[in-house]
Amino acid sequence: MKFLEILFLIPTLALSLAIIVPLTGVLVRFRANYNPKALRLDPEGGAQAHTGPVIHTYFVPTLLSTVIVTLFILLFLDAPRTRHGAYRAPEAGVLGTLVYSVGMMLISLPTAILTYRSITTPHKLPYFQLMQNLRILLTPTERSRPWILYLTPGLLPAEVLHIVIVVLGLGPLRRLLVPELSAKTESGLGDISIVKLSIYLVLVVLSTAILTPLEVIATRLAIQRNHASSEYNSVSQEVDGDAEETAEFSGAEEDVIGLRNEADPYLGLVDCGKRIIDEEGWMSLYRAWWLTLLGGAGSAFA
Repeated sequence: MKFLEILFLIPTLALSLAIIVPLTGVLVRFRANYNPKALRLDPEGGAQAHTGPVIHTYFVPTLLSTVIVTLFILLFLDAPRTRHGAYRAPEAGVLGTLVYSVGMMLISLPTAILTYRSITTPHKLPYFQLMQNLRILLTPTERSRPWILYLTPGLLPAEVLHIVIVVLGLGPLRRLLVPELSAKTESGLGDISIVKLSIYLVLVVLSTAILTPLEVIATRLAIQRNHASSEYNSVSQEVDGDAEETAEFSGAEEDVIGLRNEADPYLGLVDCGKRIIDEEGWMSLYRAWWLTLLGGAGSAFA
């Protein structure tokens, strides 16, 4: 039986990777895209809106891919699926889950930063030239002092706050309001209180209003490279050793996104949120909010 499960698992993983990996790239690019509201003058002297790259095609393909992968897993494997924004940890109480989740985040953070930068970089990354890719994605400061990635202004607070809300907020509320969803009983879901379930789903919606901006801000901060020199602060543009000649994607071949000038970096979590609102509008903080909402609502039935 195990052998048959493995045989089914391989094509399922392949299907998931083939669909989810590219669309994860779309999500990161969508949230990272810098599209300020500033006006500029056209050749005739009239004002026109900023015309940077605009990405707005994430909803439909991701929804379709989620439905396809979910149906395939439920019909053929009857296995639980991974949901965006869900923290799975050993049963060790609330504090144990919090420590575990923060620890896993710290371990995976450098990889996440490299992944986000790989997705958003305008440079072509050779498949088999690791060192060259690292020189493109990391500044000289980051290559000489890798731990500075953890000091990216505002990134750790954004990630930790996200975990705290999910683990210390939604987790206990779920166990308090709808414990039947966690308990495996023979009665199934018949004993669930519709009122309590509705209250929990309302709380999920409210939490989405906080979690989505944190996810957008974390994406922006993760792709912001760290610089240091005697003349510049820890996030300012470095002068030497940071601009190797590398090929870039052309607009015809790749949907290149707009990136914020590194010479004027975000200075932290609050500063990033404030600047996004001032420069791009508050709706930019809620890009792909529906995905965060689906993840929170789906976690109730995990």
